[in-house]
Amino acid sequence: MTYKQLQQELKKKQAFESPEVEAVLNVLRTSDQYQNRLGKLFRKYGLTSSQYNVLRILRGEGQPLPSLEIASRMIQVVPAITGLIDRLEKRGLVTRERCTADRRVVYVALTEKADSLLKEIDEPGRELHQRLIGHLTRTELKTLSRLLVKARKSAAIREIAG
Repeated sequence: MTYKQLQQELKKKQAFESPEVEAVLNVLRTSDQYQNRLGKLFRKYGLTSSQYNVLRILRGEGQPLPSLEIASRMIQVVPAITGLIDRLEKRGLVTRERCTADRRVVYVALTEKADSLLKEIDEPGRELHQRLIGHLTRTELKTLSRLLVKARKSAAIREIAG
């Protein structure tokens, strides 16, 4: 792997304007490639990445969650969480129930059908993650995660500051 790998991949004639530009473009290119591969896996099971994310959030919580809480935990921001949950409900993968104390709150729960589907995806998902990034050492993976969190925190702080 060379320092100018991205420049070569993009067939860019000049060097990047700055290391920051190159780093952000590297993150975006990697994300795009990973999203494409993961999306292909989820499509085999009739899901989008966002639908899969909702199901994983619910399974991880182990109990129904308000739809806005699900939206706040999504990997990618979803502007229309209601529509996303509608589609999952139509497929019998989630159920919804209004909160009796506050009718504005809608709880979303995983169905047994969804739990079975997730179990079916688990192993191919693990294998794909291994193929995508398993060549990195444990130390490299931890460093990568730490650096990405650090980069994301900076972006969030700057967004809040306006």
